[in-house]
Amino acid sequence: MEPALISPAGAYLFDIPAVVFSVLIPVVGTGIFTYIIAKRLAPLFSAAPDPRFDHFKHRFICVLKYAVGQYRQPRYLLAGIIHIVIFAGFMILTIHSVSLVLTGISEGFAASVSNSIAGHIYGVLKDFASTFVLLACVIAIVRRGIFKPKRYSVPPEYGKEHTREAIFVLMLISTLMVCDMFFEASIAAAGIQQGFEIDLHTPGTGTWLVTGILLAMSPVKLQTIHLVSYFIHDLTFFFFLCFLPMGKHFHVITSLPNTFFIKLDKGTVKPVIWGIEEEKLDDLDSFGVKRFSDFTWKHMLDFYTCADCGRCSDQCPANAVGRPLSPRFISIKCRDYIFKNHPLFGKTAENSKNLIGDIFTEDEIWSCTTCGACEAECPLMIEYIDKIVDLRRGMVDDGIVPQSLQKPLRALEKRGNPYGKIENKRSDWTKEKGFSEKYTVKIIGKKETADALYFVDSITSFDDGMQEIARSAAGVLHAAGVDFGILGSAEKDSGNEVRRFGEEMLFQKLKEQNTEAILSSGAKRIVTADPHAFNSLKNDYKNIPQVEHISQVIARKIKAGAIRLNGVKDSAAVYTYHDPCYLGRHNGIYSEPRDVIDAIPGIRRVEMHKSRDRSFCCGGGGLMLFYEPVEEKRMGRLRVEMAKEVGATVIVTACPYCMANIEDAIKTSGLEGEMEVIDLVELVYSHMVES
Repeated sequence: MEPALISPAGAYLFDIPAVVFSVLIPVVGTGIFTYIIAKRLAPLFSAAPDPRFDHFKHRFICVLKYAVGQYRQPRYLLAGIIHIVIFAGFMILTIHSVSLVLTGISEGFAASVSNSIAGHIYGVLKDFASTFVLLACVIAIVRRGIFKPKRYSVPPEYGKEHTREAIFVLMLISTLMVCDMFFEASIAAAGIQQGFEIDLHTPGTGTWLVTGILLAMSPVKLQTIHLVSYFIHDLTFFFFLCFLPMGKHFHVITSLPNTFFIKLDKGTVKPVIWGIEEEKLDDLDSFGVKRFSDFTWKHMLDFYTCADCGRCSDQCPANAVGRPLSPRFISIKCRDYIFKNHPLFGKTAENSKNLIGDIFTEDEIWSCTTCGACEAECPLMIEYIDKIVDLRRGMVDDGIVPQSLQKPLRALEKRGNPYGKIENKRSDWTKEKGFSEKYTVKIIGKKETADALYFVDSITSFDDGMQEIARSAAGVLHAAGVDFGILGSAEKDSGNEVRRFGEEMLFQKLKEQNTEAILSSGAKRIVTADPHAFNSLKNDYKNIPQVEHISQVIARKIKAGAIRLNGVKDSAAVYTYHDPCYLGRHNGIYSEPRDVIDAIPGIRRVEMHKSRDRSFCCGGGGLMLFYEPVEEKRMGRLRVEMAKEVGATVIVTACPYCMANIEDAIKTSGLEGEMEVIDLVELVYSHMVES
């Protein structure tokens, strides 16, 4: 029996064999696409190095999880579902789009594929995919064009919105879906008219509905629809392919490699320059990122990969309080810079201007708290902290440091702590009357030894309001039977914020002094109650004993029965736990502090809306306590409001910086007497059963 319609490979257009166009369109389209990609990749080859080819298996799993599996998309449920449907459907239909290209070249290709068992199964899947993708595109167009979620908006200082581009791309995808439906439906309708046994295996789909509409048309019109829909599909497909690298939808192509080259070592900061030993940093003429080419190739790939979804900025605490930082625009402004200075046609512009002042402002870069909320939210695994730190390194190297930070940095250089206090006073917290009579805290080093080193760090050592954390920690360790001691005057600031504020050489000095003191102490393990010290010792230092946060130790000791707890003192109190950024997002410790709180008999604990990896930064990490930003409302006050919303009367945290900031926020919010904050180790110490 003759075929119902002439295929594109056997038809004629303008008295020219259609196969000519079927070959010409993909050849020209692929050629243009290859040229554009080559131009887009050119800046990456002149960028700074960034070794990302290790742990192939782990990286491949990340691609499957984050790029293919769309793991983070449902965190914004409606947008996530829409995106997953479009992405999954588009991936399914890409196979069909490629097969259509071959259908236009070979008359028998389509029949040989569709008549197979695999082709039949794929046909069902493809028809449903095209229908759901079309519906998802319509919903997305309405959502972007009419409802306009706030996170998509672009403040005037950042340029124009990308809504039109998003809607244009959704319309291109919709065109592909509609053309495919008409192409398939025209064959089915013609077959039914000519008496073929047509298996309409996908009732309820767009193709099935269009087939019903086309049944009333003449064979000539069906043939025209068949060919027109095919070539519109072909032209749209290759136009879409070439359009992707022209804007934010470049992420459709770059998301796979970007998730493959994911940063695997959370909590760390990239070296000043990959491949340069720390001992040779003094030999460098320049530090950090000052010009665009100073970024690494992976960071440039990040700029291309940004989907402009606004999730990072929506979760950014600096953005929430009105600081001049929106992580999303770090990527967008740099992508625009590449497009402008590395055009598809013409010469590449000179890369001589400094980034600070030309693309970014000083306050914009100093506003970041390095909390990691942006990175935890990004569905495409874009990195921001390393870029911020590198830009700060460049500013510090040029002497551009906020006035409020200059004094604490000088104090760190001179005294090893940001308060400028004498080193011998580091252990004064052990001498408080009542505590010193009950406990003896060893200062280990030359004469004394201990199994564990309690690394106190600067804020807990010198801030009068935080010293109770140190005393409580010592009491808990004593009760748990841990043989421990402290370094005393030999201890320096861990340097976590020093490094993240761009003072790399000062950090190296602090690290060297601390490493020598730690190794000289003979301790086999390190315990700290400060997440910032925990992060730095664990991730920035090398060749030192294993480091634990005290919440991990307490949770283990409670489980083993070494620590027993009395019932809650105030049965009317409602507790909530605030996840410190450097304990949670940077190091993945969420369960242990909660397990410790829940181990207190009779305690009532509620979760704030923003918790675990979506916890809201208190704004006071490390040197941020000294920074004086311009903001509409302090981060700590917003956090206190979140606790109040869930009915909490006691905020428990596990970080002295969070403790200081939240305590201040309670006072400035007028909630003294209604709400209080307590450190986890203080809570445990106050409920501990004394043996």
